[in-house]
Amino acid sequence: MSDSKVIICIPARYGSTRFPGKVLADLKGKPVVQWTYERACSSIADEVIIATDNEKVYDVANSFGAKCVMTSESHPSGSDRIWEAVQNIPCDIIINVQGDEPLIDVDVINKLIKLLKSNKNIKMGTVVVRAPREQIGKDINVVKAVLAKDNSTLYFSRSEIPCVRDADDDSPLYKHLGIYAYRKNTLKEIISLPQSTLEKIEKLEQLRALENNIKIYAVIADHDSGIGIDTPEDLKNAEKLIGI
Repeated sequence: MSDSKVIICIPARYGSTRFPGKVLADLKGKPVVQWTYERACSSIADEVIIATDNEKVYDVANSFGAKCVMTSESHPSGSDRIWEAVQNIPCDIIINVQGDEPLIDVDVINKLIKLLKSNKNIKMGTVVVRAPREQIGKDINVVKAVLAKDNSTLYFSRSEIPCVRDADDDSPLYKHLGIYAYRKNTLKEIISLPQSTLEKIEKLEQLRALENNIKIYAVIADHDSGIGIDTPEDLKNAEKLIGI
């Protein structure tokens, strides 16, 4: 194995407040996490693994041929779970793809990998997409991002940022898509840091990196890459989008 290896790690926690067991929910004959895994395997990454805290998820993952790692139930975040799974694997780039993203665009994953491969100075990356202000502005469940000229992120918020002062300004917002790329040593650094003030306020883990001067560069996707399964209604919407 090489230190230049790219690993996709899919954190697949069984517990969910709004939709318990969502990663195992049936979506057109396959569990949600299997859809996610198969899309990740279609990317240019060298290896894909699933990290879970639940034996049911572990058994199901093994049943469809995935490499799955059992991790602690007490991790405060997906990043901590990923670190436990990959810390002993020689690699350079780690991609965090959430287990409840069955329709994630493979091209988006590839662009994120290429971003870090293209510049060794980039420690962390993510993905955003332009979205209508009237559609996502007031929705606190949709995270917005503000970018600098070089596409590094200035801030993430659940609030409508940047604020529009003039009523006739219909500038689009950047919707944050919850996929990340890290250098291995960067991920190790982030999880070693205490929760930051802004992270606690916004309940957004990525703000820990920004508050500690770790730049996060953004890939701008051409379109919204699917739908995260957070509720049973999301599952129904995903079924309609798959359309088979």
